[in-house]
Amino acid sequence: MRRFSVRDLTLAAMVAALYTVMGYFANIFGLAFGPVQCRFAEALTVLPFLFPAAAPGLAVGCFLTNLLGSPFPLDWLLGTLATAIAAYLTMKAPKWYLAALPPILVNALILPAMWAWAEVGAVNAAFWMAYGFHAATFIPGEALACYVLGTLLLKLLPKIGALRPALERAAQ
Repeated sequence: MRRFSVRDLTLAAMVAALYTVMGYFANIFGLAFGPVQCRFAEALTVLPFLFPAAAPGLAVGCFLTNLLGSPFPLDWLLGTLATAIAAYLTMKAPKWYLAALPPILVNALILPAMWAWAEVGAVNAAFWMAYGFHAATFIPGEALACYVLGTLLLKLLPKIGALRPALERAAQ
């Protein structure tokens, strides 16, 4: 495992700050929390494919966003855990078009279950109905943020000349 450089730490901090600001901005419009959400900041979850140092920043940014906006302490923990797992899996994605898949799948498994548990409080038929509802309303927004906006990021960032040295270092 390679060491975190000052540049890596700076990138992680910038990603954390950007995720938090974007998440808070989406919350102003009621899009960041709840069963129907399209958190713009989730587009950033593809960044570990290009910049592995972005992964811890995503987890910190998600934690701060949830801390500022979610009334559920369970969301602070599980939402952050889901983002951290997804960031790690995105880092390991073999192709660019698969980079958005881990955030969608991991969040689709963990977050609807968390919301269903918060509503029902037990694993029973009502839990599974709530889980299905939350998954059906959550996945489209997550896919929009990750695949549409995230893929745009993956395609546009390498074309920015100032980022080429960072991309070359990340590839090593």
